[in-house]
Parts: sequence; C-alpha cells; structure tokens
Amino acid sequence: MKLMFIGAAHEVTGSCHYLEAAGKRILIDCGMEQGVNHFQNAQLPVSYSEIDYVLLTHAHIDHAGMLPFIYARGFRGEVIATEATTDLCNIMLKDSAHIQESEAEWQNRKAKRAGKGEVEPLYKMEDAEGILTHFLSWSYGEKRELTPGITLRFTDVGHLLGSAAIEVWIQEGETSRKIVFSGDIGNKRKPLIRDPLYIDEADYVVMECTYGDRLHDPVPDHASILARIVQETLDRGGNVVIPAFAVGRTQELLYIFRKIKADHMVTGHDNFEVYVDSPLAVEATNVFKENLSDCYDQETKELVMKGINPISFPGLKLSVTSEESKNINFDMKPKVIISAAGMCDAGRIRHHLKHNLWRKECTIVFTGYQSVGTLGRSLLEGAKEVRLFGETIHVEAHLEKMDGMSSHADRDGLTEWLQAIKSKPKQVFLVHGDDQSCQSYQALLQGTYGYQVSAPYSGSVFDLKEGIWLEIAEAVLLDKEKEPARKAQGVYGRLMAAGERLLQVIRNNQGGANKDLARFADQINSLCDKWDR
Repeated sequence: MKLMFIGAAHEVTGSCHYLEAAGKRILIDCGMEQGVNHFQNAQLPVSYSEIDYVLLTHAHIDHAGMLPFIYARGFRGEVIATEATTDLCNIMLKDSAHIQESEAEWQNRKAKRAGKGEVEPLYKMEDAEGILTHFLSWSYGEKRELTPGITLRFTDVGHLLGSAAIEVWIQEGETSRKIVFSGDIGNKRKPLIRDPLYIDEADYVVMECTYGDRLHDPVPDHASILARIVQETLDRGGNVVIPAFAVGRTQELLYIFRKIKADHMVTGHDNFEVYVDSPLAVEATNVFKENLSDCYDQETKELVMKGINPISFPGLKLSVTSEESKNINFDMKPKVIISAAGMCDAGRIRHHLKHNLWRKECTIVFTGYQSVGTLGRSLLEGAKEVRLFGETIHVEAHLEKMDGMSSHADRDGLTEWLQAIKSKPKQVFLVHGDDQSCQSYQALLQGTYGYQVSAPYSGSVFDLKEGIWLEIAEAVLLDKEKEPARKAQGVYGRLMAAGERLLQVIRNNQGGANKDLARFADQINSLCDKWDR
C-alpha cells in the first residue's frame, strides 16, 4: 500500500502519481509537462507494460497528455475516467498527436537542410487511437469495485466538463485506507458547469495547490464587460479577436455571448457574427452540447429544460477547414473571432492577429493567463511590434484583459474544499503548485488549520498502511541540456520498452500448456535470428 510522487511535484504540469495497492499497479493521471519546468521527475519503479490501470481526473493535456506515450511503450491496461472526460480525450489526445507529428515533421525539414539526423515525434496518431480503445467510462457518484480490494468513486470537482476528484478505498487483509486525489479543484460561479462538490471523509488527500498562495479578485460581470468591448469595437468598424483555450474557455465565452445576444446588450449590431475558428474547439463544443446535462450547473440545466442550447445562438459560425479560416479575414464585415491557442503561441490565432493587430479599430481581448515568453504576454506587457510569419506587425489595436475567469480555485476555495472533510485526514500531500505556492499553502494549513501537510518532491514514497515515509526525495534540478528520461524520444527507446513488455508477457504465460509455450519460444527465437547482428 504505497504511494509514489512522480509528476507535478513543486510544479504545475505533468501530473502523475503511482499507487501500489491490493496487488495492482496504478497511475493517477499521466500528464505532459508544459511550459517552464525546473525539476527532474523520477522514473516509474516499473515498466509501463506492468501498469494495470490509469485513473484519470480530467482531460487537460497536463493530466492526460502522456497516455499515448505510455501506450506506445507497452501499456495495455485500462484507463478509468468519467464519461465526459472520455469524450474530450477522444478529441484532445488525437489533437495532441497531430501536434507532435507536425512538430517532428517541421524539425526534420530543418534537420535535413542542416545535414542532421531525424527526430521521432513523442507519439503518433496510431498511439492516440490505440490508447482510446482502453478507456472505460464511469458515471459521477457511482461507487464501484475496480478490482478485489480497490473501490472507486468519481466526484465532480467543477474544473472542466467531466473533471473529478477520485475517491479510492483500499482493503489489504485487515487494513483499510481511503485516499482522495483532488485533481484540479474548480473555481465557483463559473458558467455552464457545477461548482465543486465536496467529499466528507478521507484518510489521505493528494491535493492541488495551483493558487495556494493567492486569492482571486471578486468575479466581475463578464457579460457586461464583453458587451461593452463588442459595442465599442463594432461601432468603430473593427473586429474583436479573442485568443482562447479550445476546451473550457471557448465554451464559457459562447455561453456569455448567448446571454449578450438574448438580452440585446449590443445595440445597432443585432446580427453580429461570432466565429469559432479552431477544429478542436468546434469538436469540444459539440461534446459540451451532447447529453451532458449531469455536468451542468442549475442555471444551465434550466435553459436546457426550456429547449435552449446554452452555447448556441443566431450568428454563431463554426470554422473547421483552413479555407473557412482564411475566409474570415477576407470578409470585412465587423465580427467577433474566437480562436486558439489561448496564449497566442501557436494555431490559427496567429493568423488573426496578423490581420487585425495593426488596425486601430480592432480589439484583442485576453481571457486567460499569459505565460512568460508567450506572444500574449508580450502584447499585454506593451510590445509595440511583433513578428508573425516573417513579418513585422505594428500593434495598433486596442488591448483588453478580462480578469476573473480562472478555472482553478483560489486559496480560500481550496481550503473550503479540504475543510468539507469532516475529520482531519492523517496527511495532506500538496502537488500541482510551484515552490512558492506549495510552501505558502503548507504553512497556512499547518499553522492556521492544524493539518499534517507535506509537499513532496518527485521520487518520494509514502507507506499508506503504516503512515510513514519510505523515501523522502530531494529536489533534482532539471538539466536543460538533456531531455528528461521520462520524455525520452527515439525509436531505440520504444524498442527497449517493447522488450520489457515481451518479458512481462513471458512471465504472464508461466504455467501455460507446453505446446503453446514451445510455439511462443520458437516465434521469439525466429525473430531474434532475423535481427541478431
């Protein structure tokens, strides 16, 4: 009954935890590291082919994005997730694979011109399609046995459509423990989806602390703010361009625009058009529409009961093909354009910025956090010109920032969620927060509220049965000159993983019929004869 911390330890991406219990090997999340990372992740103590299950809290790439990677290296277990998470992963993992393949193709074109060797994508489309066949969907609130000795329940945590905290009951002999993995805890009063639901008991809690060191500002009236921006921009004859994350933020914006349209909050432009220009966002919007009312908040449910689609309205245009995307900027009629990526560092949004940033009558509206080093951050910090597709573009458009749209709970929201657990857990483990956030929130929970709290580094191992640390890892700074071992790319690494899987298959066939084992051995020897050099 051991828990090992792998990813998102003193960092906010790459979530991954390893649990050994009731004779099974389980991952909780399998996320991709994104942006700037400072620490080296520990290696899993077993090969990917030995993992029995992955329990998935939600579909965001920093929690699910490495699933095709481990499939390509031998994982053939089951991925357990909510129904909505499964639907979103069906589009997000394929989209991620497309990005991996496209980036590798681009790098290889450059490498060929420079006389360098080719690189392999982190994973391919066939790997994304393969892992998706291993998903099993569970409903919210459904307490079910995963395997003898392990029972699960997914509880809505209000971060993203389908997001969940995972309650895990473990029974080994006479010893029983309950551990809760919070996933990402949602902010309250968000459009469309429910506020976080609470859990009333736990022995151990693995809890995110992204905003553990700060409070959000009061939530403003986003509909009024956005209506003002649209009114002023359309009156000038310009376009409103909104960089937005394809999954979650785009659908929230559509919900707000439906209200703006229904309440006639923009005058003189009653039929203004709103374009969603992102294939991923279009597919995600369809997932939000399809039979997912169990995820919606009460206000949205009431709209659905009245026959009103909460994220659709007259004038909504969905752009999928490249040709449709190009035509948006050839039409000079003032309009709203929502496009990915949300930080302007990739995707179709860069084309829309190229066509609109230099126009004084246009407005660029930022609705989410802009990381250091991204184009979005540069614009917000006052860049007078930017480079897009080899051109220098002068920044003349109006820039607006809509605050208060975070999908993460702040410090008080996190504490409220934790305090809903009636008896204090034996231990709270803080993850998914940077150094400052981990240290600040740990001090608050210990000093003010009396919790036993730790913020482990990657590689730390805790004995859930005895309630003691088996290994306390130190921080290992990432060597910027080398790829992390967990992200090792290349065909040879994949071959090594295939060899590990073969050994696992051989072990699993111990005790089989002699005739079958002999045939299996002959097949292996024949393969070795072909490749032995």
